[in-house]
Amino acid sequence: MTQVQDITSPMTAMEKRATVSLASIYALRMLGLFMLLPVLSLFTEQMPGATPKLVGLTMGIYGLTQAILQIPFGLLSDRISRKAVIIIGLLLFILGSVIAALATDIYGVLLGRAIQGCGAISAAVMALLADLTQEVHRTKAMATIGASIGVSFGVAITMGPIIAHQFGISGIFWIIALLATLAIPVIRFVVPNPTKIKIHRDAEYIPSELSTVIKNPDLLRLNYGIFALHLILMASFVVVPLLLRDAGLDSGRHWLVYLPVLVTSMAVMIPFIIIAEKKRQMKKVFIGAISILLLANIGFLIFHDQLIGLIACLWLFFCGFNLLEATLPSLISKTAPGDLKGTAMGIYSSSQFIGAFLGGASGGWLYGEYGVGAVFIFSAAVAASWILLASFMSTPRYWANLLLSLETIPPEQGAAFSQQLLKVSGVEEVRLHFAENAAYLKVDSQKLDKQALSHFLKHWQSH
Repeated sequence: MTQVQDITSPMTAMEKRATVSLASIYALRMLGLFMLLPVLSLFTEQMPGATPKLVGLTMGIYGLTQAILQIPFGLLSDRISRKAVIIIGLLLFILGSVIAALATDIYGVLLGRAIQGCGAISAAVMALLADLTQEVHRTKAMATIGASIGVSFGVAITMGPIIAHQFGISGIFWIIALLATLAIPVIRFVVPNPTKIKIHRDAEYIPSELSTVIKNPDLLRLNYGIFALHLILMASFVVVPLLLRDAGLDSGRHWLVYLPVLVTSMAVMIPFIIIAEKKRQMKKVFIGAISILLLANIGFLIFHDQLIGLIACLWLFFCGFNLLEATLPSLISKTAPGDLKGTAMGIYSSSQFIGAFLGGASGGWLYGEYGVGAVFIFSAAVAASWILLASFMSTPRYWANLLLSLETIPPEQGAAFSQQLLKVSGVEEVRLHFAENAAYLKVDSQKLDKQALSHFLKHWQSH
């Protein structure tokens, strides 16, 4: 017999509690990290031993250790308690924050940032979320976590200059440690305990599928995209805060720039997201956003010594950045087969962290050796290479992921089940994994006949 879920049912109270509590853990952790972005170079360049190279390395080193450990931590959580792995990661994150807060020279901050990155809990959190949510609600739950990260970014980049002005860079590290400490009782007592740990192909990295994902040229282009985006972000923010200060804006007032820039750029982004998704013009919007990023870096190169010019270019930068940050995960989800989404996202996240590391390191080196102009020329060149690669991407399939929970059915019925399911309007792809009790579907949400799908599933359940 096949057991199915009602695809129109709302989240249960337990699922809502799991989603909100895990999103809060993400938000608490990312809030602290994002607060450092607009102030780290400002407040570390005067520390004993500081050089532009070391400042840039300090900004990016977190990404290196995060990239190295995020997949192993996720795999470890498959073998032991998810919560135990997350708590270990949070403790490492707290330790790194405390070391950085107590540091008296650049080397101490560098060490603290590296240890912060060792607290790589992203994959374990996603796996725990998958354990605690029904398949039909998992995409919604993951979207909630994505939204929490976006909100954290906006709040943190505005708060960072205010807190750093009042308490110094050590004050931010102490706040980061406090926020991570608050996350521990949330994971321990608020997040529900899963009844069992299982592998979720939509949320977890599957080592055996690595070669399949790597061979997909469209996924490779998207991985290069997130790599390039965070490389450009980190390289630019090695020098942008310094330029704002040198143009006459006191560091404590930088938030007066970041707040309106972020709010208005987010507002501009919304209609383009609608055009990309609803009007199905994703490729044009995507390449347009990269072009905006390129123009912003050319503008930084020309106007880096003028405050008004810097602000205008920063607004342009975040218009492109926010749009790309929102569309890239959506494109990965659309492009990857449903049963390879977790593996695709694991590689995607690693590419992001490596980009952040190389962006900080290269930005600091270029600034120290050749000046601010070299940083923006480099960033513009990376953006141009991305435009070239993106122009060859396939037209995105506007398919959403849908998961169904199934009891084990005889393999001989699987082909018939899939064939009949594909006849439902809007169902484009079906992949069954009997051992995992899961059916991974790709559906065209504009064409999907939910009533017909529910009727079909109830028909099979009655058998």
